Amino acid sequence: MSAPTLHEFQRQVSELLLRHRSLLDVVTKFSQAGASVNRAVAKSITECGCIELNARNQGFSEDMAFDQALRQSKSHMDGELCETCRDAIRGEMGKNLFYLSALCNLLHIDMEDVVQKEAEKCSTLGFFNLT
Repeated sequence: MSAPTLHEFQRQVSELLLRHRSLLDVVTKFSQAGASVNRAVAKSITECGCIELNARNQGFSEDMAFDQALRQSKSHMDGELCETCRDAIRGEMGKNLFYLSALCNLLHIDMEDVVQKEAEKCSTLGFFNLT
């Protein structure tokens, strides 16, 4: 079975969402789901230990060439997620995606349109998109 499209997933969420049709309910559940993703990642560091965090200044400068910046940028993460942590984080990300879809439904926003517009923005702005 192939993965559903964003449109199919959004329709499925609309059909399943019964208790939380209030915009305030959905916004707060979406926020809570995001916090749960963060917590699951933190637990993989602090409880499981399958990944480690070693954060420090990236050392970028204004006049640095793009290829040099790419070479020296780091994720600050060492190790790999174990299957238990990967499954937990994936599950929390799924809940987050569910409530993002519910929020899109309530606001009459097509998730595929959101992805399309963000992809266009990334293509246009490139490296400067998130700076």
